[in-house]
Amino acid sequence: MLDRFRTWRRLLVSATFVLLAALAWPTIASAQQVVVIVNGEPITALDIEQRSKLTQLSTHKAPSRQEIIDELINERLKVREAKKWGLEVPNSEVDAAYATMASRMRRTAEQLTQELAKAGVNAATLKARIRADIAWPQLVRGRYQASLQIGEKDILTAMDSKSDDTVGYDYILRPILFLVPPGSPEVFIDGRKREAEALRSRFQGCEEGIAFAHALKDVAVREQVTRSSADIPAELRKVLESVEVGRLTAPEATKLGIEMFAICAKKASAADNTPGKRQARDTIMNERYEQRSKQWLQELRRGAMFEYK
Repeated sequence: MLDRFRTWRRLLVSATFVLLAALAWPTIASAQQVVVIVNGEPITALDIEQRSKLTQLSTHKAPSRQEIIDELINERLKVREAKKWGLEVPNSEVDAAYATMASRMRRTAEQLTQELAKAGVNAATLKARIRADIAWPQLVRGRYQASLQIGEKDILTAMDSKSDDTVGYDYILRPILFLVPPGSPEVFIDGRKREAEALRSRFQGCEEGIAFAHALKDVAVREQVTRSSADIPAELRKVLESVEVGRLTAPEATKLGIEMFAICAKKASAADNTPGKRQARDTIMNERYEQRSKQWLQELRRGAMFEYK
């Protein structure tokens, strides 16, 4: 009797498993359904769904299905063309870019992966986009290197004659950091801000001020750095321009603590390295790159084999 009961139980479990598998099969089959084949490489419904979620997560907008399909097609073509020219992006480089992206969001790569998973996105979806984003610019700049060269005449023509950024400066800075342990309460952080403000009020020159800062508890004075105003965002340029040489910038909270910069020297930079010229150069470069990139991608799409299912 006991053996018969065990047999019936096994049959019941097996039947239940088969039923669940049968119910799940349409979903699995739908996800793996091939929507379009690009030069022999399939794009599935799952690929489209994953990319759609990723795009919506990053832009907070719901893209159309065709937009996502076109984006995936373009990526397939870019990566394929890169391989054709011997340019293959190794997984290690993709992983490094992924970790850098996470770091800019003040997260580890593992934390970013977890957050994507909560939104229903596999990390591989983002890494596929990163791979194309690494390979394609190298390919375009390599092929159109000559036409992407920018001359002085091009820059002067593009510059706004009314721009105030015709003079650039090189700043010699000493970062000063009031250390704040992770997870510290607000009352502790506020206390460190007051200490930073106290140092700022008595800081009258780098030679004596840096020595005094070195003597403070839990304060790190880093090696000097040189920053060109051409490489600094406009908002930060205004901050540095408003501070006299030998004084400190206002305290700013960072992930490591409360940071200030001592401005130890300021001198006019080379005439060809002003913010205005840098902006004009970047604008011209971006316009030319986008034009060449679009042109090449159109050529690839015209020569590609598409098969919609």
